[in-house]
Amino acid sequence: MEEIDLKEMFDYFLSKVSWIVIAVILALAIGNIYTLFTRVPMYRSTTSLVLVSENKDGSSYNTSEQQLNKNLVGTYSEIIKSKTILNEVIADLNLDTTVAALQNRITVSSVQNTEIIRITVADPDAKQATKIANQVAKVFVSEINRFYKLNNVSILDKAETAARPYNVNYVKDNAIYIMIGLVLSCGIIFIFFYFDTTIKTSEDIEKKLGLNVIGVVPKVGKE
Repeated sequence: MEEIDLKEMFDYFLSKVSWIVIAVILALAIGNIYTLFTRVPMYRSTTSLVLVSENKDGSSYNTSEQQLNKNLVGTYSEIIKSKTILNEVIADLNLDTTVAALQNRITVSSVQNTEIIRITVADPDAKQATKIANQVAKVFVSEINRFYKLNNVSILDKAETAARPYNVNYVKDNAIYIMIGLVLSCGIIFIFFYFDTTIKTSEDIEKKLGLNVIGVVPKVGKE
């Protein structure tokens, strides 16, 4: 295996800096065009529900009620995404979507060791995501009494409109595109350097052929 002269390789890379710059610019341009035309910005809005005592003053909220509410968190999470709830939400907001499509955009989670349920809605329209999240919570609270004859759910926090999409991070994306441009260009330049066996200087002759250079004929222009 041929030994690599690090100084020679460094000088070779310096001579190809323009290649690296062009590669980085191309990577940034292609990456941003790809992001612009293929990635739809999505916004998230989250509302929170809390399970409380059926008594309005909460004076008799005991351990058994607390345990009951914790047991109901899982059940309530499934009911929130049920067809009954979502069909009503679609009708109330006059949404042009199906229940299945809306279910895929809703995430229901519970805060561990608490009686809090979070409803998160993703949508290309930030305001629409907020409306859907708040309406899902509102419909669920009003319908749960019909299912369980219980008044133990209240809205803790209403959803707010997100300012930025959650699936687009231009700073992070551009950093990745720059790294791709650098890695690809440096890799190609290294391959060219490694397989370049041409003799460019008198020092190359002495190093590769073991011969002493007696004289050098300078390159003269046409004139």
